[in-house]
Amino acid sequence: MSTEVNVPLRDVVGNRELALHVVPETLRPGALDAPVRWAHVSELQDPAPYLLGGELILTAGVNLPARLDRYVRGLRDAGVTALGFGLTPTVSETLPEPLRRACARYGLPLLVVPARTPFLAINRAVSVALTEAGQREQRRITAARETLTRAAGGGLGELTSSLAAQLRSWVALVGAGDVLASAHDAPAPLPPQVRELVATVRAGSGIRSATTEVDGGFVVVQPVYPQATASHLVVVGRPRRFDGAERAILAVGAALLGLVGRAGSDAAELGAAATGLLLGRTSPAAVARSLLGSEVVRLVAGAAHRRGPDEVAQRPDWLRARLDTPLVSVLPGPAFVAVAGDVSRPVLEDLREHGWLAAVGSPVPASRAASAGAEVELLLARARALGRPVVAETGAPDFDALLPPDASRSFADKTLAPLVSLDEAGDRALVLTLRTWLAHHGAWEPTAVELGVHRNSVRHRIAQVEKALAVDLADPEVRMQLWFALRWVAPSP
Repeated sequence: MSTEVNVPLRDVVGNRELALHVVPETLRPGALDAPVRWAHVSELQDPAPYLLGGELILTAGVNLPARLDRYVRGLRDAGVTALGFGLTPTVSETLPEPLRRACARYGLPLLVVPARTPFLAINRAVSVALTEAGQREQRRITAARETLTRAAGGGLGELTSSLAAQLRSWVALVGAGDVLASAHDAPAPLPPQVRELVATVRAGSGIRSATTEVDGGFVVVQPVYPQATASHLVVVGRPRRFDGAERAILAVGAALLGLVGRAGSDAAELGAAATGLLLGRTSPAAVARSLLGSEVVRLVAGAAHRRGPDEVAQRPDWLRARLDTPLVSVLPGPAFVAVAGDVSRPVLEDLREHGWLAAVGSPVPASRAASAGAEVELLLARARALGRPVVAETGAPDFDALLPPDASRSFADKTLAPLVSLDEAGDRALVLTLRTWLAHHGAWEPTAVELGVHRNSVRHRIAQVEKALAVDLADPEVRMQLWFALRWVAPSP
């Protein structure tokens, strides 16, 4: 993780080999602690438009403008850390008094560079100091990462305390409703300014952070990872600002807090939900509300696509993180089924990139999640036929509402009963073959490829379907009726 590296001005001034002299009246409190990000030679009359801030500007006064006040004020406003004036026999053997007075007036530190010190030596010294500072910061970040990773094994409390020690700050992990999920030396309740900052971060989007000053100190708020939109935020505060390395350490801590906190809360909530269901004290709606934040859920089914998911993408924790739900089951095949609050198109495309082709069913009350299995199986068949994710659109007509659930299930069971009986009597896979064949619009070759059989086997099975059901599958109305029957039939085990 890269951070912006700088060195304090006092380190440059303190380099005895450079023999720089600081004009004392140009220094204001804290000036020697100001960051130097680079040393740059410029003889422009107005270099300010070309600067980024934090520079040590070096000039021999070859082209100093007549209006030095404007020149110095422009450098200060551009964020220049200091101005180095080089004494040269051919241009200026002494420091110009107007320049001294202007730097003192605007509080821009002025360094006198003796004739024996070339600007190149200052450039090289600053470059070396920046390299060494960067190496020190990387070692510091690496050591902190190792310490925090070890602390994560001890749970949320130990990790929070370890992060506070690394940053020499107080730390709070703030959940929904501004409830403290974990804290170390954090003020309770959080000050109003901090709560306002938390609300601001929650209202944003993407991976973000925000900083504010509170009672002379500094507070940083950012979401935990891996979800940038996670409900939990990590808040840290202390009297002095956080430098680049410390922000990198905070990012590591936020990632670990998100992972450890999610794992712990998932386990506790899942355990409580399972216990409640076993004892008959909790309804499916209450479980969905507790785990997903909504009593309306969507069933998600996935199957291997192209090269298939690798070992990591087949892990339940990987799928849980991508789908933002703890309710995930990985099945042989490989395949998976999940219950989620909602799943966005970008998430489905991300799954496809990692070898999963997924389908998302219609929103249903949690109490009807089991009956949604047939629909999502059909949608997954369509997804495999199309080679892309399929989502039951919420704005489409609700065909399921045309018939009472008992009537639609009765129709499906009665219509497909002959095929189910034949499948149970022998390994014919007629229901699966019919579903796949209809999803491929009656195409023999794609159906055979997906089922892993010869196309003549598909023709034979479809002929068995027509004979068992006494129908003509060339009739589009028959195909429509069978498609709805497959949609409403009880999910296959």
